[in-house]
Amino acid sequence: MLGPDQQVARPWGCWWLALALLPPLLALAICHGNDALYCAAFAFKRWRHGRPRARLPPGHMGLPFVGENPALKRYFRRARRPDGFVHDKQRRYGAATGGLYRTHLFGSPAVLVCSPAANKLVLQSPDSFGVRWPAPKLVGASSILNVDGARHARLRACVVEAVNRPSSLRSFARAVQPRVAAALREWAHKGTITAAVETKKVTFENICKMFVSMEPSPLTEEMDAWFAGLLGGLRAFPLDLPGTAFRRALRCRRKLSAVFRAELRRRKDAAYGGEDLMSALMRTEDEGARLLNDEEVVDNIVSLVLAGYESTASAFMWAVYHLAKTPHALAKLREENAAISRDKSGEFITPDDIPKMKYTARVVEETLRVANIAAMVHRVALKDVKHADGICLILMRKSYTFHTHILPMGLSLPSVNYE
Repeated sequence: MLGPDQQVARPWGCWWLALALLPPLLALAICHGNDALYCAAFAFKRWRHGRPRARLPPGHMGLPFVGENPALKRYFRRARRPDGFVHDKQRRYGAATGGLYRTHLFGSPAVLVCSPAANKLVLQSPDSFGVRWPAPKLVGASSILNVDGARHARLRACVVEAVNRPSSLRSFARAVQPRVAAALREWAHKGTITAAVETKKVTFENICKMFVSMEPSPLTEEMDAWFAGLLGGLRAFPLDLPGTAFRRALRCRRKLSAVFRAELRRRKDAAYGGEDLMSALMRTEDEGARLLNDEEVVDNIVSLVLAGYESTASAFMWAVYHLAKTPHALAKLREENAAISRDKSGEFITPDDIPKMKYTARVVEETLRVANIAAMVHRVALKDVKHADGICLILMRKSYTFHTHILPMGLSLPSVNYE
């Protein structure tokens, strides 16, 4: 028979044991509760629709509400290894999964796609996957980045036609080369540069000239900062609260819209008929022969300047980086361009000279092969889709977003020794 002291000690011992186990149990629930909830919902839908063999790709949904956004941010900003997020998935769950991993990013459940075959399935199946960015308010509801079907095809044709016209190519060549040449002279004078900063500066000046016919000015410097803020919001968790990157991005988006809306009114009042991209959008008609309205033009010019600025600057920066690391390739590149320059008596090249620049074209192709110029491309499932090996990508219509990520080792371009 236990004494009074022993009877009192036993309940206290149970309480101490419970308190000791509470933190690890709570941490376990926080870490895995979100993933367990989504897996349970998927299992219920699978049972309800009579699909016993369907299954989700391997992966983890991360923390409640924020998902795996903190991990993605850590790899992008602090570790400065964007591909590390994908490599971590491959290391933990294996590469023999078709390059598909479940996750939770930008406020919604998602599937990360990072193999050539899976990327081809998602990007070349317009009936199954639509264009959709995680934060439609930032790029605009009528932007080419957010519409699909006939509207997307019409806007894409407009952009391609505006950029690829012979007159446009000649105009771009005349506008871009003096700025790039001046930038190269300035970099040579500095001796040491930060390539990411300098390439973005000269690229933004060229994009503003080609797309909106805007010359460098205090306004374009402010716009550069606003586009940087907008880009930061696209990579952040979509939480519209004071102090968040998303709130700052919304402010930047409103300021950019005001600038382009004012430029649009000025062109209409002056009956301006230029040859830049904004003028081409102003002339674009829909299926009913109706011109795009002002909001459609503004949404698309903001999106196209942002996309062209970021991707071109990244490609430019990686070309500078890899050429600096391979002096023999830089020497051959200089030799080819110097020969063409001698034939033209020092004048700038024209589109007619580009077919002769075979090594230069190969340098561009190799840069795009070994470096990512876009971290992710976003799609949303429009209907139930099943992968060839039986992994069910999506069972609930329009509930998952697909983030296609192209790793350098996963590109479908051949690895060519251009020497």
